[in-house]
Amino acid sequence: MTFLFGDRLTFVAHVSRSGLKKSKMKKESRIISLIVGGTLFMEMLDTTAISTALPKMAHDFESNVVHLSAGITSYTVMLAVFIPISGWIADRYGAKKVFNTAIIGFILSSIACGLSTNLTSFVIARICQGTAGALMVPVGRLIVLKHTAKKDLVDAIGYIAWAGLLGPIVGPVLGGFFTTYFSWHWIFFINIPFGVFALWAVHTFIPAMESENSRPLDIIGFLISGLGLAGIMLGTEMIGAANGDYTKPLVTILASFALMAVAVWHSKRIQYPLIDYSILKIKTFRVTVYSGSITRMVINVAPFILPLMLQLGFGLSPFHAGLLYMANMLGSMSMKPVAIWITRRFDFRKVLIGNGIILTIFTAGLSLLSLQTPIWLVAIVFFFSGLTRSLQFTSLNTLAYADVPNGQLSNANTLYNTAQQMALGMGIALGAVTLHLASSYYQDTVYQMRDFSLALQLIAGLSLLSLIEYFKIKPSDGANLRGLPSQKEVQKAA
Repeated sequence: MTFLFGDRLTFVAHVSRSGLKKSKMKKESRIISLIVGGTLFMEMLDTTAISTALPKMAHDFESNVVHLSAGITSYTVMLAVFIPISGWIADRYGAKKVFNTAIIGFILSSIACGLSTNLTSFVIARICQGTAGALMVPVGRLIVLKHTAKKDLVDAIGYIAWAGLLGPIVGPVLGGFFTTYFSWHWIFFINIPFGVFALWAVHTFIPAMESENSRPLDIIGFLISGLGLAGIMLGTEMIGAANGDYTKPLVTILASFALMAVAVWHSKRIQYPLIDYSILKIKTFRVTVYSGSITRMVINVAPFILPLMLQLGFGLSPFHAGLLYMANMLGSMSMKPVAIWITRRFDFRKVLIGNGIILTIFTAGLSLLSLQTPIWLVAIVFFFSGLTRSLQFTSLNTLAYADVPNGQLSNANTLYNTAQQMALGMGIALGAVTLHLASSYYQDTVYQMRDFSLALQLIAGLSLLSLIEYFKIKPSDGANLRGLPSQKEVQKAA
């Protein structure tokens, strides 16, 4: 107890006397969270379903499957470029209006993707879709933050994450179904009914939100950060495609980080920066961005390295590998309702450290799987691995906004969404790099099970490293998110 709570016994005693005062979440906040979760589901469904259709699309476009990666890369690059400006656009023109426009843009660009007849038209449509997606979900999250009390954020974030997790589960199955029995075009056309329903729900349930400021656009900051973030995403994509020579991707990434450093320097010299990085002075937000990004990289390795391990290491077919990997995703989904109870019952310091250790153990445990391991045991390990990943992800996403003033929610949301997008791309790169290091160590020309084992051990080491900053969190941090009095309120009452 002392190990996790330090000497904050007064606060703990007060909490034990006052109990977990959980008031019912407002109906409006719950509905808005579900609407935004629905748009995230639509985006994730689209993103994961396309992978199953790439061979058929390449055939129809008379192109190579490798070249089709441009359609995926262009989407992620647009997310990286336009997420930073999403907060400014929402504040300037009204979050509800921008959210509506983004949904319409996503529907129209999805139709364009489905109507594409060649690779060029498909890439252009995906660029438009990525731009709309960069505004849709981040602005939706901002609306949730502005219509939800701090004590209800645990529930609100849980609703969004739960809906978003359905996408990676349903996407590959639905994509394979459409591609096999109809055509790959329906992967994109399915967004039409989802999008229309979302537009109706936004019009019906989300109140009007007018412009909140008229600050000028930081064009220089937008260009510098846009180039830097796009370069990071391109560099990480290049790492995944590199065949042992990482010179170009590493130079690209280093140059891009240098541009981001210039963007931070620039933000301190003007009155209205695109992203005000001074918000990183808030401890809880800073920890969830820095150490949280390392944790999210570890979490985002799973969708890349585990299906690959099942196919190349265990020798399973893509279909059977996908079915077995679903155990991981089902674990993630199963944790969502439990995560809400856990984060209300225990403080964030205890959850992030305790579950972080468990996450590290299960990541290392995945490296112990072998061809002799029964399939049912592999499924169980995958399931519990998904549980721990989901709890850590939900806890970080909730704690991030604990101490952010309402006036800075837009800026915090923009920076946090940008960090999440970067962690997603760099998580995939982390999997590719560790696999290459492992195969170089064993001098394997084709990935073997031992390569995946060593890669997962290296990733587990990184997961353990991310725990260091979580010890800086106090037991009282995030108490307002749990419906409890903050430490300042306890001291005032005393």
